[in-house]
Amino acid sequence: CHSHTPDVAAVCRDADIIIAALGKPRFLKADMVKRGAVIIDVGINRLDDGKLCGDVDFDAVAPLASAITPVPGGIGPMTISQLLVNTEKAWRKTFLDG
Repeated sequence: CHSHTPDVAAVCRDADIIIAALGKPRFLKADMVKRGAVIIDVGINRLDDGKLCGDVDFDAVAPLASAITPVPGGIGPMTISQLLVNTEKAWRKTFLDG
């Protein structure tokens, strides 16, 4: 689903895997998640107090999830490594493959 989905909560409640990437701090709440779902939090938000948080209300959702990524300390390293892989592919295509 996306930002214009009429009932995001209902779609999320039916999902086995949720990838949260909204840019809205703690948007995904416990009542939007079914027990056993896998939650991947891609969001990174800085709060007024300077702390970082994701798009998932981690403390509320974690007890329901079978697996969940934290923010900070979650998928950041994987994002960076994939960026490097894609950069190398682009370089090879541009300079080696002509």
